[in-house]
Amino acid sequence: MSIHAIIFGATGMVGQSVLLECLDSKDEGKVLLINRRQVSIKHEKLREVIHQDFSDFSSLINEFSGYNACYFCLGVSAVGLSEEEYTKTTYDLTISVAEAIKKTGVDFTFVYVSGKGTDSSEKGSMMWARVKGRTENKLLSMHFKNAYMFRPGFIQSLKGIRSKTKAYNFFIAILNPFYFLLKHLKGVVTNTTSFGKAMINITLNGYSKKIIENEDVNILGS
Repeated sequence: MSIHAIIFGATGMVGQSVLLECLDSKDEGKVLLINRRQVSIKHEKLREVIHQDFSDFSSLINEFSGYNACYFCLGVSAVGLSEEEYTKTTYDLTISVAEAIKKTGVDFTFVYVSGKGTDSSEKGSMMWARVKGRTENKLLSMHFKNAYMFRPGFIQSLKGIRSKTKAYNFFIAILNPFYFLLKHLKGVVTNTTSFGKAMINITLNGYSKKIIENEDVNILGS
């Protein structure tokens, strides 16, 4: 089986990690990036579509044909946002992409990057966790060939990958000298290389769980 993957969010740290591993993987065929701004990487596998209206993806349905996996790595911080605003940039956007992909009629594997602490009950006290939980639940109900919800904890940046969030880069810079100690905490810590490989391997081979916690990421990405 060859994977032909669509990646959303390839300009962010998680998206970059998936993109680099896809380009390096012999199991990965075509790679389609959907971005608002261009990435600086050129590769024979890679095609990029610049799409400004992230509220409507219906015009891209034909672009999605010929692919069989979607790695959805887009995300925004909930800081300073109301639940309504965060729902628009998280739930509404993600489900809009998923619905457009379903219209291709192709059996897709949909991998969604959520976050450690996401609330599947949708009833907890943390607003972001409720919205992420609602998004996960909707995706799992949409009858994709496979759908997996990745919930990473701390991700160490490798291969020169940097987050767009300055605070996260600062946090990484502080913790990197101690990574040799932290890396043994498999339930909390992973790295960008393992994360990207985990997405590819779960698409190829499946997995016994739909909710992928940090420890699962490390198993899949080893």
